[in-house]
Amino acid sequence: MIRFEHVTKRWADGTTAVDDLSFEVAEGEIVTLVGPSGCGKTTTMKMVNRLEEPTSGRILLDGEDIAEGDPVALRRRIGYVIQQVGLFPHRTVLDNTATVPHLLGWPRKKARARAAELLELVGLDPAVHGDRYPGQLSGGQRQRVGVARALAADPPVLLMDEPFGAVDPVVREHLQNEFLRLQSQVRKTVLFVTHDIEEAVRLGDRIAVYGHGRIEQFDAPTAVLGAPATPYVADFVGADRGLKRLSVTPIERGDLELPPVVHLDDPLPAAAERLARERAHWAVVLDDADRLHGWVAADAIARPGGGAGTVRDRARRMDAWLPLGASLKQAFSTMLQHDAGWIAVVDGSRADHFLGVLTPASLHEALRRSIGADAAGSERADVDLRTVSSKG
Repeated sequence: MIRFEHVTKRWADGTTAVDDLSFEVAEGEIVTLVGPSGCGKTTTMKMVNRLEEPTSGRILLDGEDIAEGDPVALRRRIGYVIQQVGLFPHRTVLDNTATVPHLLGWPRKKARARAAELLELVGLDPAVHGDRYPGQLSGGQRQRVGVARALAADPPVLLMDEPFGAVDPVVREHLQNEFLRLQSQVRKTVLFVTHDIEEAVRLGDRIAVYGHGRIEQFDAPTAVLGAPATPYVADFVGADRGLKRLSVTPIERGDLELPPVVHLDDPLPAAAERLARERAHWAVVLDDADRLHGWVAADAIARPGGGAGTVRDRARRMDAWLPLGASLKQAFSTMLQHDAGWIAVVDGSRADHFLGVLTPASLHEALRRSIGADAAGSERADVDLRTVSSKG
């Protein structure tokens, strides 16, 4: 969708901002541009909508050289979100969101209906927020309006320049989650500028790590974290890149252990016998549809005089659980939050059908398999942990 071909940008004083840049962004892909201040990432983005013109080389959008058309028409085909949002303070949220459709000549009713639809999509009720002014919104709400405005005319490309950098960490994480949810629905081609490597690896399908005007590595997040291409990239992503990698490594079925399982309506003597036979101290408790209910300790069902009744009478609810596909970082955080020695994993697409459990040991093995799979170009399930270094 976007292709840079040997693009260079030099300022009037002879300083080179971007030097012989060549890369491609596929349709529907998020590419994050990450690097220190002054490395050329924002200049790269601004050349896509011709807020800056390249000194040499060319940029193609959907196969067309952008230099050959009207820059104003080009900008109306590209959504643009910046850190300070840039909403018009004298216009309502609904009218701000409808700005580009109005410029394109849409009828007022159609433009406002589209704006209301987009506000709902970004989690703002148009009936509540539509008639408010930007000054009446929180920073996070203004950023949501900025994203809605950028999407209002349904552009194929979205440019985002540090869009979440001006909000506090809690709001920032929430906005990142909402952006990923939104992208799963609208599937735009996105260039996303950030200075934060954790944000880059969390949001990007691929990452361009900038040095001084050049891309040092252009690769998947797991590859950037697991196999930095240069000493510069290794230094930039940090010595704790193994921990950062947790956030981009999903839980897979092959990572799970299968503990003893009992059901809510199992008689206590039968459940106790099963745990004794398997020499287990606890079991996962499921309902009659194999959905996760909780857990039960062996001593709770085998204590003297406790033979009557069913597992339901002794089971405890399970708070430490996640759906398959959640990140290993989420798993580790959940273990710490609940002081749990393991977490249950369910199939969210099958009404929370229980799949297995993840322990600290199996979490570590999953991370090592992920690193080994990237190094070997194979699937995680095919990795022999005996051949994988624990470093990285």
